[in-house]
Amino acid sequence: MPNLQLRDVVGHFTEFSMDQHGSRFIQQKLERATNSEKDMVFKEILPNSSQLMTDVFGNYVIQKFFEFGTVEHKGHLAHRIRGNVLTLALQMYGCRVIQKAVETLPGDFQLQIARELEGNVVKCIEDQNGNHVIQKCIECCSSESIEFIIRDVTRQVFSLSSHPYGCRVIQRILENCKDFQTRPILDILYNELDNLVQDQYGNYVIQHVLEHGKVEDRTRIINAITGRVLQLSQHKFASNVVEKCVTYATRDERRQLIDEVVTSGDGPNCALLTMMKDQFANYVVQKMIDVAEPPQRKILLQKVRPHIQSLRKFTYGKHIITKLEKYLSKSTDMASMSSSNSNGLSHYDN
Repeated sequence: MPNLQLRDVVGHFTEFSMDQHGSRFIQQKLERATNSEKDMVFKEILPNSSQLMTDVFGNYVIQKFFEFGTVEHKGHLAHRIRGNVLTLALQMYGCRVIQKAVETLPGDFQLQIARELEGNVVKCIEDQNGNHVIQKCIECCSSESIEFIIRDVTRQVFSLSSHPYGCRVIQRILENCKDFQTRPILDILYNELDNLVQDQYGNYVIQHVLEHGKVEDRTRIINAITGRVLQLSQHKFASNVVEKCVTYATRDERRQLIDEVVTSGDGPNCALLTMMKDQFANYVVQKMIDVAEPPQRKILLQKVRPHIQSLRKFTYGKHIITKLEKYLSKSTDMASMSSSNSNGLSHYDN
């Protein structure tokens, strides 16, 4: 439709909006249209706006009016949404319209939209479409205005943290809300730490606190992990948390976590060898090698060295050898370890 203009489609805007190519045409034109051109389209689609909001292609045209429409256009659409927020939030295409409305409307309209979800917050969170609307409300509304969302989430922190959509909502709250709102949630997360680090979704919430949380919350988690590095590193989900602990710990905390692995014996059953051969724990060892300070890295590599032949027999052990070769080849303080051979670890094959 290279030369087609909006005026050429008068009388067919609703029909076009519900067609893949027609919808794209209108969307592109609206971005550069004059207010009178926007009015021409809007007057025609407004009576069918409810139908368009839940249409696979029509929803994008409604979203464009929230983005590029006049104040009047946005006001009319906000009125059409009123009373239907929950239904739209739970619908595949309607949820996108609600998100765009929350993103683009002034605060009082945002609050009206969010308020319609009161009493159905958890239902929305656990829904594949509704959870995105709750996340958008948390991101865009003032934290005071969505106290009812935080209240309902705080009542079910553990079950929501262990939910594929709920874990995302918890993370948005931790990112966007005030300390007095997040503190009770963080306390519950800490009390449930053992279960959450080993949960397929809960581990992401704990990782989020380690990555973005306050130093004291990070330390609280790291202290709980300390003393259990070997056990948790061998767990599919908890190993990700241990990696984050090693990455975001303070220098002293990191040294302590690495020492825990390095100092627990030297034999065939030592923690370091067990971890290097494990399908999950080997990644923790690799991270330790990466983030350790040079003196501690040197000790780590010296501890690894006697096990090279044994590691070659294990798929996951080979990852460690690759990591080792990288540091041996580029690090001058490892020259003594690489002996007189300048080809990394090749002398171990002799």
